[in-house]
Formats: sequence, structure tokens, C-alpha cells
Amino acid sequence: MLAVKNIFSNTLHLFYPHICTGCGSDLINKNSLLCFNCINDLPHTNFASYPDNPVEKVFTGRIPLKAAHSEFYFSKGQLVQHLVHLLKYKSNKEIGHYLGTMIGNSILTSGRFTNLDYLVPLPLYPDKEFKRGYNQAEVICNGIAEVTQIPVLIKNVIRQRATETQTRKHRAERWQNVDGSFCILKPQVLTGKNILLVDDVITTGATLEACGQAILKIPGTSISLAALAHASK
Repeated sequence: MLAVKNIFSNTLHLFYPHICTGCGSDLINKNSLLCFNCINDLPHTNFASYPDNPVEKVFTGRIPLKAAHSEFYFSKGQLVQHLVHLLKYKSNKEIGHYLGTMIGNSILTSGRFTNLDYLVPLPLYPDKEFKRGYNQAEVICNGIAEVTQIPVLIKNVIRQRATETQTRKHRAERWQNVDGSFCILKPQVLTGKNILLVDDVITTGATLEACGQAILKIPGTSISLAALAHASK
């Protein structure tokens, strides 16, 4: 019977191969999205467990944070960039959710991200979200929520105006580009709450800063940050 199952499994794999999202190898467990080599190559930062880590230093003197974390280091041409690209531009929400569970496990075991009331994905401008079909930060939040059981709050923190791409802008230009672009529809929902604001990649942090400042205008709120990756400048 075992031999028959193996033949059936091998035949099924031949016609419907399950391949690694990272490298395309078919040497992968049927329940995983990444092969062992890609999982081993993921550049985890372990920032969640350490105060004053490089992500927190990005926001020093700019916005008060309880804690901040990025799960991976971001390098051009490397695995994490490839996975983020699949999430943002190739509609691969599955990999975003999967990596989000890794963030969830990191913040859950760190002991520093406590008493969180809501996960809030950094909002996209509605037209952009409509064209993409989803908000990648919300996908990541759903992965975090699966592990932590913290509710995801959407459609309350919104981006009220379109902004230009931040890619080729300097830090000051990035801040000017996003300043005043976020608002809160129902502030009473967030009053006195501890929020984890979530994005995909942190570079200068200007967009997260602008969004965080809008939230912190609500009495009694506090902010922590989490992202898939940190791209140092």
C-alpha cells in the first residue's frame, strides 16, 4: 500500500509540481512554500528581542515607539527582495502571509511587543490598492494575526491623497511627499490603544513616520512597528 501511495504521489508531482517560491527547486516539502536551502538562507535580523536595534534607531528623535522590528535584512538582488517583489507585484499573497507568520513568531517570543490591541497595515491610496487588488501590508498582518491572535484593523487609518513613488527620493523629499497624507476615520476606536503598524520594507521610514504621527494625535495611543525587511541607506 505504501508503494502505491509513493507511486501516486510521484506521478502527481510530475504533472503538478510543487516548487520552491524562492529558487524554483522541486526539492520541497509539500506543505512548505520554500525549500530547505531558501529557508536556511533567509537573513533573519533577530531585532525583535533587542531594544535600540537598527530599526528603532531609524526613528530616534522622529516618533516615539514602544518597539520596532524587521524580520529580515533587505539586499538588492537577494532572496528577500525576490519574495517581496512576488508579494507586491505578482499577486503572491501566499508568500506574504507565510513570511508574516515569521514576524508573528518573532514578536510573540520577544517579550517586547506586549499588550497590543490592533495590527494596522500601512494603508495604500485607494486607487493603488484597487489596481493591485490588495494591500500587501494587510496580507502580512494576516500572517502575524494567525500566530498572535491580535485583530487586524483596516479601513480606519486611511491614505487620503496619492503620493509619488518614494524610490528615488532623498529622506527630506520622502517626508515632504507623505506629510499629511494619512487620516483616521474613527479616532474613538483607537483611543487608548496600543497599535502595531505594519509595512513591507523600511528604508528611511518616512511613510511609517507620517502614518504613526497621525495615529499618535489620538489620546492615549502608543505605537510599535514591524516590517518584513529593513533596507539600510
